[in-house]
Amino acid sequence: MRDKEEKIIGILSIIELIENINARHAKKIRENIQLDDDEYVDRFAAFLTKYESFLVKGEKTLSYAVECYMKMIDDMIYEQVQFVKTGKYSCLSFEDANKKVYSNSAIMDYYMHGLLMSQFLWMHHYDILIYFSQQLSALSVSVESYLEIGGGHGLYTNEAVSILKKAKRADLIDISQSSIDLAKQFVSSEMVTFVCKDIFDYTSDVRYDLITIGEVLEHLEQPDLMLRRLGDLLAKEGRVFLTIPINSPAIDHIYLFSTMGEIENFIDVNGFEIVSKEYFVSEQNISLAKAEKFKVPAMFAGLIKKKV
Repeated sequence: MRDKEEKIIGILSIIELIENINARHAKKIRENIQLDDDEYVDRFAAFLTKYESFLVKGEKTLSYAVECYMKMIDDMIYEQVQFVKTGKYSCLSFEDANKKVYSNSAIMDYYMHGLLMSQFLWMHHYDILIYFSQQLSALSVSVESYLEIGGGHGLYTNEAVSILKKAKRADLIDISQSSIDLAKQFVSSEMVTFVCKDIFDYTSDVRYDLITIGEVLEHLEQPDLMLRRLGDLLAKEGRVFLTIPINSPAIDHIYLFSTMGEIENFIDVNGFEIVSKEYFVSEQNISLAKAEKFKVPAMFAGLIKKKV
């Protein structure tokens, strides 16, 4: 019992740091996180232990991480206001996003740290991580090769290699060197190869049993080209785990998906079929129908495979 209390104190200390910057946001986090869920508390505490150790190596602190997170929140609030006004994302092209974000190490640094924190502070992000773990556990006996595209902070790759015990190869690809540098520190496996490259320029002699591509398609001008690229890299019986948000403005989001039906049709017309799926709404106690109607961000997550 004492161990759990100490873990909760550690989690609450993060929220206190947020409160020092934005009391309203801290209140929302307190209301949403599930401190009565033992698995959530254990996972969050383990994450914080690992993350703080990594931060110390870089002569940074959890206060720095929280500041990064709150910068990201400020960005998202601004983008949301613009989205409500215009019905469009503010970033117009991949070239704009690359210049503004991906090739800008200062922005990428706080953005990646902010997104990493959100994996446990936002319950829908945490629920997607759990769903990912469940899907991979069911595939663990058959996956020998794993690829993550747009691996970002490395949390999902780290989770994948801990589950896929029979995997002989794992590759993480990201277009941003800042992301690669962060992922290298966060992934606890020497098996993983890190590649800083555009996936369209990447060549491999492997056809992967499992590919993860989380929150990437909305960053592209032509996401259909990415699905075709996945088809080229995927083994015949392989699976893709993907997440795609709807109505989710951010500093580097380009392609707007407005409904889950639009996403599912997009998957279908590009040569894939859905094996399993779940929907995750960013705001608790709001149905998917209301989220779509009122443009509240939500996430599609699922496993897909190539059509026969």
